[in-house]
Amino acid sequence: MKWLKVNNALLLLPGLLFFFLIPGLGIVLAILESVEGRGFISFEHYRELFEEDRFIPSVLFSLTVTGVSTILSLFIGLGIVKAFTPLLKETKHKLLVWIPMLVPHFVWAYLVYLLFNQSGFFSNAAGLLGWIDDRSQFPVLVQDGKGLGIMLTYVWKEVPFVTLMLLPVYATLSKRYKEVASLLGAGSYQTFRVAELPFIFPVLIETGAILFAFIFTAFEVPKLLGATSPQMLAILSYDWFYSGNWSERPLAFASLVMTGLGIGVFMWLVLYITNKKRMHITKGIGH
Repeated sequence: MKWLKVNNALLLLPGLLFFFLIPGLGIVLAILESVEGRGFISFEHYRELFEEDRFIPSVLFSLTVTGVSTILSLFIGLGIVKAFTPLLKETKHKLLVWIPMLVPHFVWAYLVYLLFNQSGFFSNAAGLLGWIDDRSQFPVLVQDGKGLGIMLTYVWKEVPFVTLMLLPVYATLSKRYKEVASLLGAGSYQTFRVAELPFIFPVLIETGAILFAFIFTAFEVPKLLGATSPQMLAILSYDWFYSGNWSERPLAFASLVMTGLGIGVFMWLVLYITNKKRMHITKGIGH
């Protein structure tokens, strides 16, 4: 048994080395750059970060875009799974969900740009149908100050991911709980809240956390579809890093460190909540 444990530890060694040598080293260097002072450790760059006019609006804009995209993706994906679980169990129908997962986010963003910009497909179609007289009358949906194009891209791209995450839960969900709730006179919403939500809640929260962390830190979609102001936090950090002004580079590192710390705490809380919920479900089923 002891030999087996040693072998298992050795199997983890390549992955641990990869993490500590590449992303781990990058994290350490970013932290050191963010606290670098005149020969000593200083948090001056963090103070300067909050004094920057663009930082707080960027954080709020990133939270808004990320929150709306995540919530819409979860609701739409949940609705699709609830409505089409019997069909999605079949491979030929499941392929309809798998195929969008193969398309990179940048390609999806470029497709949204081609379809929804003021000289794109839908603008031209609206002009041909006589709904608008000029392209400028078409609503600004990409590279706009509200992040509509970014949100549209992420919702369109992440709904299949949510669907695939929830599908195994619904595929194995016992019908007995729903039948008991119906016999007791529960409506459709009460049946969902009592017989389905407790079982899908951990997966739903974990999926939402993955989407939130990914969208909040993403770069390529906001770069293509975002406006010059306000900017997503990843774009602002990129601008500070490559601005040519060396005094702004520590701000980029401080921003990235704070983002990483925030995401880390957020994911820890999510894991704590979901594990606690799973324990309650397991005890309830056991009793």
